[in-house]
Amino acid sequence: MSAINVGIIGASGYTGLELVKMLLKHPKFKLSYIANSEGGTTINELHPSLSGVCEDEVKKADMDECAALCELVFLAVPHQTAMAYVKPLLAKGVKVVDLSADYRLPLDIYEEFYCPHSDKENLIHAVYGLPEMFREELKSAKLVANPGCFPTSAILGLLPFMSKRSPNTPIIVDSKTGVSGAGKKLSDVTHFVNVNDNLFAYNPLMHRHAPEMAQKLGVSFDEINFVPHLVPLTRGMISSIYIQVNAEFDAVAVLKEFYKDEPFVRVSKNPVDMKNVAGTNFCDIYVKQKGKVLFISSSIDNLMRGASSQAIVNANLMMGLDESLGVPDIAYVP
Repeated sequence: MSAINVGIIGASGYTGLELVKMLLKHPKFKLSYIANSEGGTTINELHPSLSGVCEDEVKKADMDECAALCELVFLAVPHQTAMAYVKPLLAKGVKVVDLSADYRLPLDIYEEFYCPHSDKENLIHAVYGLPEMFREELKSAKLVANPGCFPTSAILGLLPFMSKRSPNTPIIVDSKTGVSGAGKKLSDVTHFVNVNDNLFAYNPLMHRHAPEMAQKLGVSFDEINFVPHLVPLTRGMISSIYIQVNAEFDAVAVLKEFYKDEPFVRVSKNPVDMKNVAGTNFCDIYVKQKGKVLFISSSIDNLMRGASSQAIVNANLMMGLDESLGVPDIAYVP
């Protein structure tokens, strides 16, 4: 099988960098096009860590040039920007993995929490890129909406137990994430002086990832009580989840059975931590039961399983490859 030419639009950020790193080592994908909104630079100038490894030109994004060079493109750009690229790329026969939020939600929910949508036609055909839920659909998808990092950690933790949840009881998701999740652009919130030796919640109960969780889990927005926190770490994410269930049962056995055939979900005997999944596509999950209350803890790398490595898995499935190809599975430890 010859190499599959792929591209990245939005190579300037942290998720773009992670995509470049994986694609350079991928056994089947060839990174043939790298672009951002400005161009006129090289990838190692944007990311000096790539000097001597990859020094390819970063071009100003051009859909005609991109389509001529690529079979599949990763979009690592902000919401609203992505939909302007998706429409022409799909029209030219290029498959797309979109890391933004633009195609994750139904139109009414998207426009309530984000902005007006300009590509309604393609929105209804996008496949949500969580392989544990939509693996078969992903294999024939032309457009994949890569999940958000918080929803990935919460949904994977909750999925095995939703059928056992007591109806009309609250779902509480308390998540902690590293600062890289906010992107490279500096703000008062992510300023070193504010983040260092500090811990705080932001957008409690109203964060726009909550409707993504609710929609994929089949519950109402009012049933999801989601509070994200920013912690003074570069990368990583832990979600502590609390639900009430309708009976006592062996929660660990349920968790193991549900994910027994999933290559990137690991059931942990002990409470999970961020370090053991850093730099990988793994989601580690721990569950503890007290009567009819479940505590579920899931950990992912927010830049990897929460963005870029999950995007590679989705691209593998879209192109008929083994989903594990080129996906890191050894953590950054110590």
